[in-house]
Amino acid sequence: MGHRMFVAVLLPEEIREELARFLEPRPGLAWSDPAQWHLTLAFCADVDDWRLDDLTDRLTAVARKHEPFRLTLTGAGAFPSVERAKVLWAGVEQPEEHPLHSLAAGARSAANSSGCCPDGARFRPHLTLARLRGSGDATHWLHVLDTFTSSDWQVREIALVESFLGQGRRGRARHEVMARIPLGSGDERWWARSGD
Repeated sequence: MGHRMFVAVLLPEEIREELARFLEPRPGLAWSDPAQWHLTLAFCADVDDWRLDDLTDRLTAVARKHEPFRLTLTGAGAFPSVERAKVLWAGVEQPEEHPLHSLAAGARSAANSSGCCPDGARFRPHLTLARLRGSGDATHWLHVLDTFTSSDWQVREIALVESFLGQGRRGRARHEVMARIPLGSGDERWWARSGD
């Protein structure tokens, strides 16, 4: 069995703290671990060892084509539906043509080209906040979560993360960042200047 990997935008500490403070006084759900909050761009359930270098190289090429951009958490939703919710999530502010969509398309293309078979589900930017035991009507929780809007922050990198099922706290997954890949070509320009 290969590696369970995903490509994601990770939240900076101050945004995690804002959201954690908002959720803290709201008991009733088992909120996910703030240390693991992320926005998945591409998910690959089974990546062979020997494909990892190629995947990282291709993701680096994709990241270079995307300049850093600003992002805000706002809004909420439920999978598969509000009435039969199994997962509650926070959304992101999405103006038309948001760079997050093209970054996700690039990450999935990189995974595909390196033979890593990314999940083909339609990209919907979301941050998983809670998994419900069974399923139920989440209308109340969505009204609550809809009142949260984070500060905006600059996304400067993407991360390649390995997920180890059942190895985290309370039997959850443990996440390990394998690579942090900066967006944009700023580093390259700096090196070019220093070599003149």
